[in-house]
Amino acid sequence: MGDDNLKVSEHSRDTAGLRYVYPVISRRAGGVSVGINLNTNNACNWRCIYCQVPELKLGSAPPVDLALLEQELRGFLHELLHGDFMSTRVPQEARRINDIALSGNGEPTSAAEFAQVIDLIAKLKRELALPEHIKLVLITNGSLLQRENVQQGLRQMAQLNGEVWFKLDRASEQGMARINDTRTALDKVRANLVAAITCCPNTWLQTCWFALDGVAPGRQDEDDYLDFLNSLLRQGTRPRGVLLYGIARTSKQPEASRLSALSFEQIDSFARRIRALGVAVNVAE
Repeated sequence: MGDDNLKVSEHSRDTAGLRYVYPVISRRAGGVSVGINLNTNNACNWRCIYCQVPELKLGSAPPVDLALLEQELRGFLHELLHGDFMSTRVPQEARRINDIALSGNGEPTSAAEFAQVIDLIAKLKRELALPEHIKLVLITNGSLLQRENVQQGLRQMAQLNGEVWFKLDRASEQGMARINDTRTALDKVRANLVAAITCCPNTWLQTCWFALDGVAPGRQDEDDYLDFLNSLLRQGTRPRGVLLYGIARTSKQPEASRLSALSFEQIDSFARRIRALGVAVNVAE
């Protein structure tokens, strides 16, 4: 296998030469993740300082060409299942399709056609008789989950072995302003997370834990996060768990030089505090 191999450290949206569909090797998924990028204009309503999207701009997804998306997704899934992409481009230990993931270069739920995209994926899963273990994953900052078309899509996802990965890097408004460059109110985050869990019970918190200017997240950052989790648990709302991970790829934001990875021990120390609440945690450095 040559330089065209897929790598954990590279999540290029151009891997397959398609507009919407791109394969990656996901360190959290443990295999090939078939990505769907609805934000082909590199637009997002947040600007996380660790984001790997170059020339990121503020905005929403452009109109989605559903016919082209269907053509690309059907063709690429067929190639993965029946062609030589796996044997020629994927390391042997990762030669399995783990999921179809709505992620890409911005917030996927900002697409007006979001619910239609979920319907399209459901149709192709049936037509291609995809193995049951192949999940549908939505990677989202959660900021638009109050929208009815988004909740409609999430309810459909729940019927498709679907998972929501809901971003919560910090659980204070000051922390979100610093890490995600957003002024979102914590009450809105909580309400949208409750909506996600209600519509699609297999909802995980996705948390990036790293050092800024050489300083690791402090005890207050951890306490804020644990208090937020506790407030959910007290009201009877329970996420499936926490996906806690560090930085593996270089940020394309102006703050890139200020970011650095933590050791596994530093991340795992926080994970142990979360687990003490009775919440599952999956850790990746």
